Amino acid sequence: MTMKSTRMGGALAALTVAAGLAGPAAAQDDTFKIGVITFLSGQAAESFGVPAWNGGKLLVEMLNEGGKMPAPYDTKGFGGLNIEVVVVDEAGGATKQVQEFRNLVQREEVDAVVGYVSSGDCLAIPPVADELKAFTILYDCGTPRVFEDGSFEYVFRTAAHATMDNVSLARYLKSRNFDVPSFAGLNQDYAWGQDSWADFTGSMAQLFPDAEVKTALFPKFGAGQYGTEISALLRERAAVVHSSNWGGDLQGFLIQATARGLHERSQLALAAGDHVIPQLQDKMPDGVILGARGVNGLAAKARGGELQELTDTLWDAYEAEYGVFPVQAPFRMWQALLGLKTAVEKAMADNGGTKPTDEQLAAAMKGLEWDAPSGHIEMALADGHQAIQPNAIGTTKWNAEEGRMELVDVEYFDARCVNPPEGMKAQEWLAQGFPGAKCD
Repeated sequence: MTMKSTRMGGALAALTVAAGLAGPAAAQDDTFKIGVITFLSGQAAESFGVPAWNGGKLLVEMLNEGGKMPAPYDTKGFGGLNIEVVVVDEAGGATKQVQEFRNLVQREEVDAVVGYVSSGDCLAIPPVADELKAFTILYDCGTPRVFEDGSFEYVFRTAAHATMDNVSLARYLKSRNFDVPSFAGLNQDYAWGQDSWADFTGSMAQLFPDAEVKTALFPKFGAGQYGTEISALLRERAAVVHSSNWGGDLQGFLIQATARGLHERSQLALAAGDHVIPQLQDKMPDGVILGARGVNGLAAKARGGELQELTDTLWDAYEAEYGVFPVQAPFRMWQALLGLKTAVEKAMADNGGTKPTDEQLAAAMKGLEWDAPSGHIEMALADGHQAIQPNAIGTTKWNAEEGRMELVDVEYFDARCVNPPEGMKAQEWLAQGFPGAKCD
């Protein structure tokens, strides 16, 4: 199934695409076939999966047409190869996703797999990818454990892992001279929320060593109602309240907390909260500090500089197509696909212009660098398999005159300021006081 035949919005279209998996098998020599896996249904679809896929299909159409992107991405397809995409819904858990991955590689005979929002899926897939010798890009998931606990030949993550979310938050509070005598947290009760809180407390211990750690609340994933937790936070009166909640959980928490004035008593700091702005609009309170795991969304639009043409080209196309501005998920899909294009064309330059094998792609991607709307991406960790990238943190402010949310007081952090160096695990880096960090 080609991209043009699936040009429809929302989860219904995505499910239709997924149903097309029984179509033609192996891609031709003039076609590069990608399996894309992301959430098209379930709680992660609205905030991450569908926006990512919408951004991905838009970019693929622009690349296939040729001449729609700024250089060096203005050439057609991947080195002249037409890009074909097979899309799979990530819902269903790790066991199901392992089977879907095998189907993509063995039945669909894709040339590369790009996928995974869930950290559980990102931990389950790499051993299978190496077993099958199938070139795979992890485009979104945040857990550092993928490459801290394992080593893989055919697997690459083109986005930074999540540790930089919370290092950046703490550095932002410090650089802006916030008074933080105490802080508390509300995070979802599973690995993502627990790891985010550990990263934030570890960072704060270095930058605000005298701050008192108050209550750490872990409501269940999908709780929806946070009355008891908000009451506890109001009683605590912590100077800062940290949350890595996402999707519907973050929307619910913000609406309920704002109604009770929590944002007026405590500074809200959201690890990667930009993705709920399109849904909340003016219901997102002013003065919330938030990031987007990368220079993504509103922070990228406000950045300026040499990457602005690239950012504006994709931003304007996305906004025109879907009637909403792009947040972090499409930005991460864009940087994965542009990295894949760079790797394919590098491999083709080295092999005489033929479509690269999985081994040639892996060799080309290892240690690769390229530019994306998110900034300059470097495969600098895990022996060239894990990306680092710059990050941005800003503060929300509603522009009533124009009817839109803005980020103000945005601070941009160099990749080597907020990511651990090669050979050091994230928690060790935090505990030792960020050795090797390079900050202006």
